[in-house]
Amino acid sequence: MATVADVQAAVDALVAQVTTNTDAEASAVVVLGQLGALVAANKNDPVALQNIADALQNRGTGPLKTSGDALAAAIVASTPAA
Repeated sequence: MATVADVQAAVDALVAQVTTNTDAEASAVVVLGQLGALVAANKNDPVALQNIADALQNRGTGPLKTSGDALAAAIVASTPAA
């Protein structure tokens, strides 16, 4: 039988995970909003739009790649099989 301490630890872990997920979702909303604003601000400048596209496509190296790989692995690990 689980003790009160065990249950409290499980609840604390769940609260921490929900907080982490909420923070990640909020960050994604901010990034997407900023990206949308950046595209809108440059909608009449094909060179700027190409630069934006190039920057997004080249994200596969450096810190963004490492962070993205970690996020992808976490999503896969936390997603139940269908």
